[in-house]
Amino acid sequence: MAVECNPMTPIKVELGRKLFYDTRLSKNHDVACNTCHLLDSYGVDGLPTSVGHKNQVGGRNAPTVYNAAGFIAQFWDGRSPDVEDQAKGPPLNPIEMAMADEEAVVAVLASIPGYVKLFSAAFPDEGEPITFDNMAKAIGAFERGLVTPSRFDTYLDGDDEALSEQEITGLITFLDTGCGNCHSGQYLGGGMYQKLGLEEAWDKDNDQGRFDVTGKEEDRQVFKVPSLRNITETGPYFHTGSIETLEEAVELMAKHQLGSDIKEEQIQSIIAFLTALKGEINAVYIARPELPQSSPATPAPDPN
Repeated sequence: MAVECNPMTPIKVELGRKLFYDTRLSKNHDVACNTCHLLDSYGVDGLPTSVGHKNQVGGRNAPTVYNAAGFIAQFWDGRSPDVEDQAKGPPLNPIEMAMADEEAVVAVLASIPGYVKLFSAAFPDEGEPITFDNMAKAIGAFERGLVTPSRFDTYLDGDDEALSEQEITGLITFLDTGCGNCHSGQYLGGGMYQKLGLEEAWDKDNDQGRFDVTGKEEDRQVFKVPSLRNITETGPYFHTGSIETLEEAVELMAKHQLGSDIKEEQIQSIIAFLTALKGEINAVYIARPELPQSSPATPAPDPN
C-alpha cells in the first residue's frame, strides 16, 4: 500500500515500527502509538476512549490502525488526509502524548544514537534526516503494511468454500438491508462520509463530527464511515465507544441510518457475515522491536 510520496523501503518500515512502539515520543515516556492502537489486539485498546498523559481521557474512540492507510482520510472527522499526517497529531496532543512542540520530539530522537543512524539510513538523500515530518513518514510507511486479508477476500477471489452457507446468507442479508450502501468498497467502509442519523435523528451525544473541521452546516454529525474489517474484534463501537455489543451496533445502524426496525434473525445473520471479515495479523510484521538506547542527553520523563 505504498504511495509515491512515501516509499515503503525496508529500513523506513523498520524505523517506523520502532517509533510506533516507543514511549519516549511522549512527555512522560509512558504513551506510545501502540498504547491506544494495540497491534496484537487488532489495533484497538478496547476502551470507550483512550487514556493518555496524566490519565486524561480522549473525546472519541480510538479507531483501529489496521487497513487505515486505504481509507479516504484519518480520524472520525477526516481531519487528516493520510496516515502520515495523522501520525503528527498524537505526539503534540496535550491529552495524548503531550509533547510541547515538534522541536521537542526532534530533540528526543536526535539524542538517541540508534535513531540518528536509522533516520540517516531511511532518508539518505536529506542533509537533516531527523525531522518531525520524517518521523511521521516512517510511522506511516510502517502503518501501510498493517493489512489483514480475510476469508472474505478468498471468497471474492473465487473460492466459494471460503465462507459457510450461514456467512453467505449473512452477506445477502447485509446487502438486502442496505448496509452495503455505505459499507462498500475494498474495506467495506472507510471510503466516504455519512450523516449519523440519516433516517432517524441521532440524539445520543452532541458530537458535531466533520462540522468542527469544515464549518459547513451540511457536515453536522457527519463522520467517516468506519471499515467493517475485523469489526468483531474492535469494540466498543461508534465514535463514542459507548456501544458494547455488535448486536446493538447493527440494530442502531439499521434504525438511524436505514430507518428499519431490523429483526433479531436479520441481526444475527449479518453478524455471521461480519465474522468472515476477521483477518489475519502478521505476527512477524508487528513483533515488538528492540528499541535503541537513550543517551545522557535524552530528556527525562516529565509527569507534569
